[in-house]
Amino acid sequence: MSRPGARPFVTGLVLAAGGSVRLGRPKQLLPFGAGTLLGHVVAGARRCGFDQLLVALGGSAEQVRERVDLAGAEVVVNPSYGSGCSSSIAAALGALDERCEVLVLMLGDQPGVGPTQVRALLSGRGDAPLAVCRYDDRRGHPLALGREVLGDLAALHGDKGVWKLLDRRAAEVREVRVEGRVPRDVDTWEDYERALAESRLPAPAAAGARR
Repeated sequence: MSRPGARPFVTGLVLAAGGSVRLGRPKQLLPFGAGTLLGHVVAGARRCGFDQLLVALGGSAEQVRERVDLAGAEVVVNPSYGSGCSSSIAAALGALDERCEVLVLMLGDQPGVGPTQVRALLSGRGDAPLAVCRYDDRRGHPLALGREVLGDLAALHGDKGVWKLLDRRAAEVREVRVEGRVPRDVDTWEDYERALAESRLPAPAAAGARR
């Protein structure tokens, strides 16, 4: 436990183990800016100032390791990634630093989330066991989970497990207001093209080729 008034030890977890079924190719490796989609998200996570940074991989894990800049992050490979992102959260629990008091969840296919949203979330959560960003349209990532609820994560199932946890413990959830709409997830080629346009980064040379 941290001393009263001390900054808590925060671990960031980027969930990037999906098999990219709808896209038909590893979305982690899609060109984005000067690198890849996942590389862009991890770079943003590095700028958040986490005390520990984890990245959960699954589908195409070896290719991702070879081609994505994961510097500064500890990689956790989830062989059960096909059962949903809850399995990646559970797989990462064993890699958590024993000092971790707050776990922040980020999505590896959500390039619009970075330090701005994470800092707002951590600043606004107070001492709430669970905190979630409240955007103009709905709730969205990143999410923050305090030490007192980490034990519940191993029992989660499917892609919506963490959201069901928020529903079950609704009285303990703090919503933190963040301006704008929920940043886009990249699940389809159309999502990717829109995310590129919204990023205002130079279009990568390979972005126009679907295969």
